[in-house]
Amino acid sequence: MAEPAFSICVYCGSRPGENPAFAEAAKAVGHWIGGHGGQLVYGGGRSGLMGTVAEATRQAGGRVVGVIPQALVDKELANRLCDELHIVQTMHERKAMMAERSDAFVALPGGVGTFEELFEVWTWRQLGYHDKPLGLLNVAGYYDALMGFLNHSVASGFMGEWQMGLLHSGSDTSGLLQTLVEQAGTNARHTPLRSVI
Repeated sequence: MAEPAFSICVYCGSRPGENPAFAEAAKAVGHWIGGHGGQLVYGGGRSGLMGTVAEATRQAGGRVVGVIPQALVDKELANRLCDELHIVQTMHERKAMMAERSDAFVALPGGVGTFEELFEVWTWRQLGYHDKPLGLLNVAGYYDALMGFLNHSVASGFMGEWQMGLLHSGSDTSGLLQTLVEQAGTNARHTPLRSVI
C-alpha cells in the first residue's frame, strides 16, 4: 500500500449518540479520509462513533491506526481490523502516540473523553508543543453550547481571540477536513511530543 497522503486524528464518542446524524457524520469523515488516500488515527475501539469512523475509513480504502490501553483491550473493545493496533499501558501514552502519528486533529460528537482529548491537544498547540491544525465538527448543533461558552470565556478575559483562532469549527465535513489537511501541509515541524508533555 502506498504511503498515506496525510494522517488525521479523530476524537469521538465510544457511544453512537441519540441522533442518527452523528453516525452519518462519522461515516462521512471516514469515507473522506479513505477517499482522499489518507490515514485515520484514533482510539482503537470498535464501539460507537469510534467503530463507525474506523470501518468507514477502511471500506473507503484508507489506513486505520488504533491506539488503545491494555485495560480496554481486556474488556474486548479493541478493533482487530485496524491496519496497526498499538496496545499501550496508559492513557497518557495513548494520547501522545496518537498526536505524534497525526498531521491534524478533529473532534466529532462525544463525551468527556472526547472533550478532554480536544482540550489537551488544543492546550499543547497554544503552548507551542506542536503546530498541527485542530478542528471541531459541529454535527446537528451538538457543539453550539460549547462554542457559546468558549466565546463567553473570551469575553470574560480568560481566553484570547488568538486561542479561539487555533480551533477551526464548522458543520461542513469535507470543507473542514480539507482546511485541516491543507494547513497541515504547511506545517513541517514534527515534535516528538512524549519528550515535552
